[in-house]
Amino acid sequence: MITVPAADRPGTFVHPALFYRGLDEYLVGVGGFVRSALAAAEPVLVAVPAPRLGPLRESLGGEVPGVEFVDMEQLGRNPGRILSALQDFAGRHEGRPARIVGEPIWPGRSRAEVLEATRHEALINTAFAGRDATILCPYDVAGLASGVVADARRTHPTLREAGRELASPAYTDASVVSAACDLPLPEAGPGAVGLDYTGGELARVREFAEAWARGTSLAADRRGDLVLAIGEATANSLAHGGGHGTLRLWSVAGREIVAEVRDAGHLADPLAGRRRPALASTHGGRGLWMIHQLCDLVEIRATRSGLTLRLHMAAG
Repeated sequence: MITVPAADRPGTFVHPALFYRGLDEYLVGVGGFVRSALAAAEPVLVAVPAPRLGPLRESLGGEVPGVEFVDMEQLGRNPGRILSALQDFAGRHEGRPARIVGEPIWPGRSRAEVLEATRHEALINTAFAGRDATILCPYDVAGLASGVVADARRTHPTLREAGRELASPAYTDASVVSAACDLPLPEAGPGAVGLDYTGGELARVREFAEAWARGTSLAADRRGDLVLAIGEATANSLAHGGGHGTLRLWSVAGREIVAEVRDAGHLADPLAGRRRPALASTHGGRGLWMIHQLCDLVEIRATRSGLTLRLHMAAG
């Protein structure tokens, strides 16, 4: 009996982690994946950190027709934005196998960013289930903490290392990984200001947020983005979070602006906000998707007592 490799079976989603040590291993592993896709005339998206883009392009011979290169440090600054971008790419090539390189975690990521990127890696398996696609995720095992590499084993069904591909014995359900990412959020920074709100008070919330933001180092356009994101989050509180909530605002050492919205809501769909809502969608998620697009990081904590969103923006 002939066994057909999973990547060659129609409707099969393949999601391997590539463990690499150094640039040479990176170029062999990622470059080989891209060349294989090109040989099969399959479209390729390469979304990796900027320092890897140049060497990878050079190893492939420059700008290659059929390959779309994206700086993951920009696309994935907020990990909650990545999934919709990957699905958009696959959607543009409907009916053809989608081949994607996505490197959402790299040395220098903050702990909060790593947690949300790990959640993203787990949710990929849910979002692409049953789709003819392969998403290869490189991990710099020499530069990343051992716990990050251990989480990669839990979020990827297969592992590629030293030229071999193996099933990951640690692979587990997305809900298990997501629950493990729900660590308690740090306390609000000093000088935090707060406002409780209820129905009919969205204008008051926006005025409060805008007045506070004018005292920060945010540029005018980013102040507008912050107020818009807060407006979406608080509107969700009124529609889905019990009709009331609490907004808190603070600055972190002048480098980062944080807005926190707490309410009595629940997150029924773990993919809400991470995939682009259809124009005619009646399932919600549009506000949360917009929040992900506007912010540099979105932390979500769903507990029995309610829902907390922390929205981060870099100052300046």
